[in-house]
Amino acid sequence: MSLDKLKLSKPLVASMTDAGFLTPKEVQTRSMSRILGGQDLLVVGPEGVGKTTTYVLATLMKLKYAFEEAPRALILVPDAEHVDLVLAQFELLNKNKTFRILGIDSRGAVDTQMNEITDGCDVIVAVPDRARALYLKLALNTNKIQLFIVDNAELIIKKGLQLPVVELANSAYKAQHLVFTELVHEKLTLMISPFMKESATTIEVDEIGEKEAEVYQQMLYMVPNFRTKLNLLTLLLNDEEVFDKVVIFVNTRLTAQTVYKNFNHTKEGEISIYRSLFFDDAGYDDIEDFKDNPDARVLIVANENLGDLDIQGIPIVLHLELPDQKETLIQRIVKREAEEVVSIVFSTDIELIEVKKIEQAVGERMEVIELPEDLKIVDPAPKTKKKKGEEEDASERGPAFHDKKASNLKNYNYSAGTKAKMTYKNKKGLS
Repeated sequence: MSLDKLKLSKPLVASMTDAGFLTPKEVQTRSMSRILGGQDLLVVGPEGVGKTTTYVLATLMKLKYAFEEAPRALILVPDAEHVDLVLAQFELLNKNKTFRILGIDSRGAVDTQMNEITDGCDVIVAVPDRARALYLKLALNTNKIQLFIVDNAELIIKKGLQLPVVELANSAYKAQHLVFTELVHEKLTLMISPFMKESATTIEVDEIGEKEAEVYQQMLYMVPNFRTKLNLLTLLLNDEEVFDKVVIFVNTRLTAQTVYKNFNHTKEGEISIYRSLFFDDAGYDDIEDFKDNPDARVLIVANENLGDLDIQGIPIVLHLELPDQKETLIQRIVKREAEEVVSIVFSTDIELIEVKKIEQAVGERMEVIELPEDLKIVDPAPKTKKKKGEEEDASERGPAFHDKKASNLKNYNYSAGTKAKMTYKNKKGLS
C-alpha cells in the first residue's frame, strides 16, 4: 500500500519518503481518515507501531496554515524525554518549517516559557503539570486548540498526572481529542471519560515482534493491588506439592522482608530470603544451599543490586513485581536446558505496561490465568477505624498456610515442573 492512501499533502508525502517511510503503518491506514474527519479517537497499540508519526502527520495536515498567536494543537506527553522525541519527529516531517512548534517541560524556566508562548506558536508539546502551570498563569491560551492529543497515556497515569490532563482537556472545549496508549485499563477510562465524546472510536493495533528465542511457559495473573498479590501468593503456595521449590522475585530487599513477614512460618526454614536485609530473618547467601536443602521450599529474592543468579533446576519462578529493566526478567525465562520451568507474573494495571514490553521483546504472549474463586480481593479504599470494643473479623486476616481442600489433595508423583504445568493447564480447562 502506498502513502497516497493516507491522503496527505504532497509536501508531507515527500517528507515521509525522504525519511524512509515508503508504506503506511496499519495504525495510520486505520486512523488517519477518522482523525482528518474530526472524530475523537482512542488508539491502542504497542511501542513501535507508528502512533507518534500518525498524530504528527495528522497535526501538520489539520492545521493547514501557520503563524497564529494562540496554539492550535496541544500534545501532552509523560516526560522531557518524550517531549524531545516528539519534537524530533516534527523536525523530520515539517521540512519547510511551516509551523512553530514549542517544547515545554521542567528543564526550562516558567517565565521564559511564558514569553515563548505569548510570542506566538502553533503547536505545543508539553508535560501535563508544566502545561497546567502555564495555563493557570494565563500564558497558555486553550481557546483556539483544535487538536488535544495525549500520547503515552499509560505512562502519564503511572506518573499520576491525570488531573492536569483532565483540567487542560476541559479548558480546550472546542478541541478534537486523540489519546494514544499501549494499553487500556480502568484508570485510563476514568481519565479520558470527562472529555472524550461518546462517539469516540477505539482503534486497536495488536502487533507483536517475531519470536526471538524459545522461552519457558509464561503465565500471568492480573490483580488490582499489592495486598491482593500477597493474598494470591498465599493461596498458590498452600499447594506444597506443586509449589515444592519456588523462587519469588521482588524489586527491593525491604519488599522481600514484607513478603517474608506476610507468612505464618509454621515450618522452620521452609521460607527464606536471599541475602536478607536483617540478620534475624531466615536466609541464604548462596542459592545452591537453598537448592540442596529439601526442607527449603520458597526463596524470596530482591532484584536490588542482584547481579547474576543461577536459578537453573528450580521449576517455578514467580515475579511478584516486575523488574525495572525488562531484560532482567527475559534472561530468566529463556530456555537453556530441557528442564520444565513455569514462569508466573503478578501484574497490576499499571505494571501491564512492562508486561507488554516483555511480550514484544520475546515475541510471545503470556497466558492469562483466572484468579482463584476464593481469593480475597483487597479494597484499595482506606478503612475506617474500628470503634473501641469492636472485634476484628478474623476471616479478614487469614493464615498464610491452612488445610488443603479435598480437591487439592493429590496422590500422584510427577516431577515438579510437570506438576506445575498440569496444574495450570487444568485451571485453563485444557486436556
